[in-house]
Formats: sequence, C-alpha cells, structure tokens
Amino acid sequence: MVTDSRPKLVIAISSTALFDMRDSHNIYESEGVNAYADYQRAHEDDILDPGEAFPLVTKLLRINEKLGGDPRVEVILLSRNSADTGLRVFNSIAHHGLKISRAAFSGGNSPYRYVSAFACHLFLSTHADDVRSALNSGMAAATLLSSHNEPMDSGELRFAFDGDAVLFSDASERIFKERGLDAFTENEKRAARQPLNPGPFKNFLQALHVLQSEFPTDQCPIRTALVTARAAPAHERVVRTLREWNIRIDESLFLGGLSKGDFLKSFGADVFFDDQQIHCSSAREYVATGHVPHGVANELPPLGDA
Repeated sequence: MVTDSRPKLVIAISSTALFDMRDSHNIYESEGVNAYADYQRAHEDDILDPGEAFPLVTKLLRINEKLGGDPRVEVILLSRNSADTGLRVFNSIAHHGLKISRAAFSGGNSPYRYVSAFACHLFLSTHADDVRSALNSGMAAATLLSSHNEPMDSGELRFAFDGDAVLFSDASERIFKERGLDAFTENEKRAARQPLNPGPFKNFLQALHVLQSEFPTDQCPIRTALVTARAAPAHERVVRTLREWNIRIDESLFLGGLSKGDFLKSFGADVFFDDQQIHCSSAREYVATGHVPHGVANELPPLGDA
C-alpha cells in the first residue's frame, strides 16, 4: 500500500478548548476530583456542547476533504482527564463527526509534554500554565480566551498573528518597553536588512505555508494575516524577514498603535494570536483569541518593583 509522505499540519487541542466543560469543571472546583469523576461517568452519554476551539477544529479537518491522499491535517486531543472520565469526550467527538482518533489522557497531570511526542505544530488550551510550559519548551501554544462574538461562517480558514513575541522574537519589543518608541524606531531603521529572530509561532506559520502551497493561490482555503502595532518605517524589517524565511503571508496590517479589533473583524479571523493581554481583551470582542504568554510583556516584574 502506498502512503502519502507529504508533511502534515498537526494541532493539539485540550478537551476544555474543544468542548464546553464548565459544568463538570465547576463540580471539580467545588466538590473535588472524586465528585468530578462520578459526574463524568454518570453523564458520559450526554453530548458536550462545542467549546471555543470547535469551529476552528471543524474548519481544519474540512481541509482534508479538499486534498487527495492521506489526511494532511490532524487534530490531537490532549486532556487532563483519565481515559475513564474522558470517555464522555470521545463520545462527543463521535457524535459531532470529528475525525479525531489520537489522544493523550494524562490523569490530572499537565498533558503539554505530549505535544512534542505527537510532533504538533500548535497547542491550544484553556489552561494557562500548560500553555506557558509548552512555550518554555519551544512549542507554539496559546491560551484560548472565551469570545464574545459568534464565529465567522466562511468556507475559508483565517489565521491572524501579532508580530513581535509571536511570529518574531521579542528583542525589538524589549527595546520599545525599556527605551521607548523613538529608540525602537531608530533600531528598526538601522537593522532593516537584518532578519528578525524567529518567535514561537514561526514554525506553525511555516507549516501553514507548506499546506497553502498545495492549493492554487486563488483556491486556497487558508488565509493568513499579520496584524501588528508597527508602522512605517518599522515595517521594512518585517517584510524582509518574511522574505528571508520564504514564507507567504496573505495580508499585512501595520496599524501604528490603532486598536486591532475592528481590523480583525474586517479580515474575518477565525483566531488571532497576540502576546499582550490588552490586545487580546480588545480582540476577543470580535474574534476568537489566543493569548501567547511569551516575551517581555509577560515577564513578572522583580520583587519590590511597583
């Protein structure tokens, strides 16, 4: 039998991101693990409602229908449940017709360590500590925040990314935080032809680019956007960096400090990734948002600092 050797895009999703598990989580918080386990067993045939990542996962898996050969997109379920208490999750996956067959149930421990073992390009979870651990291990990861808006009903899958500390390293953002806008702008002008170092989401963007390349440009079901607070002349280094990486990005918005929410809505993002909580709080009013707790904006101040 001939197998398809083309690379896959592999996404890891926590069960609490895929499904709405607030009721069972409340029982865990208020009554403890034994009451939680009893509740899950008693309700294992009750189908879970879609969670924050459900529309995204549905669109991801739909891409496999557009390409021949073996599936090019795989979704891995990672859960803090045991296999016993997680049976309800798999029953819900089957009910909703999601083609997810691989999973890791970590029995109360953080499942992030399996992201690397499954060769995942991205880990999405509602557990901020798991996400931070994955990022510290060099993996792309984000904490999905509950959105206040309905997902976009579109045939395309649209990813939007912040630049510094997400696609790129936080080196330039550190200059802005420590020395101000003028020093940042001068540094970016001086280093315009020096590519930025990769950030945690560079490899995920690369994997998306490879998958996009399987389609004719005018028929691609995946679209990407860079949505950054940068403005001219700090744009040049970004453009040259993406050119150096040989990565296609479909739309680039250099907003010069404007709020990103309206622009993300206009783009029709299925999910937006940003390192700064203030931008995430604005964006979630319009689109599903993943906080990337990485870089200088997420470092705790030294003890004694105000």
